Amino acid sequence: MVKNFLYLEGAYLILGGIILLITLFVSTRPFMAKGAWKKGLLWVSLVIAVMVGSHYKITTDRMEEVKSAFEQDQPIICESRMQRKVAQSVYIQKSKGWSLEGDNFVSPNYSRPFFSARCIVK
Repeated sequence: MVKNFLYLEGAYLILGGIILLITLFVSTRPFMAKGAWKKGLLWVSLVIAVMVGSHYKITTDRMEEVKSAFEQDQPIICESRMQRKVAQSVYIQKSKGWSLEGDNFVSPNYSRPFFSARCIVK
């Protein structure tokens, strides 16, 4: 669960850390009121935590929806990063030889798996 969280939200956590450092830098300047850094870090941390938590919840809910639809043999649309100019989406369906291994859709016809967080139900 923690590994999945870090994988899905790692970039946002790094950006949040950078934003906190900027907040700390700005709020400790001489022109700021005393104690501004405490209030600044508190509120910015709270906003970042809510945003990252919401994004994680939305993403994991979508992943579960995609997995459930796949098991019911509904078509799934996944982002293809292999070809950016043509066929940017791949249609995945259980009846077309696709299988689900953990959080990844795999097929013998494709060299790479497709992560379920990057897919939606058609």
